[in-house]
Amino acid sequence: MPAVADRVRETTATVGTGAVSLSGAVTGFQAFQDAFASGAVVYYCIAAGAEWEVGSGAVTTGVPWTLARTTILASSNADALVNFSAGVKDVFCTLPEALVTDLTDAGDTSLHYHLADRIHARNSALHRV
Repeated sequence: MPAVADRVRETTATVGTGAVSLSGAVTGFQAFQDAFASGAVVYYCIAAGAEWEVGSGAVTTGVPWTLARTTILASSNADALVNFSAGVKDVFCTLPEALVTDLTDAGDTSLHYHLADRIHARNSALHRV
């Protein structure tokens, strides 16, 4: 299964349908290279105005690092690969709705219980302050 990490967000000026060249972390966030090893397959979102895409692909070391757009889960192009136009786009890690829906539709309640336990633990810690 593709990986996710918290607070991973970069920008890109890449156009077209190919791999995305990552331009570095947005202030306050970490770069893909800080969160993942080269070759890791990750869930991502690319967004710029009305153009957006959610999918999975491998990040690869280089100057700059790149993100392959291998599997498209949802997009502004009828859930197909988006031909991105010129301009700066946000590229970030995300947990796709399709993944959560697949888990809950399959009757997998472990995600629900895991999240409930995390929320309860966090709330308990807040009340102790």
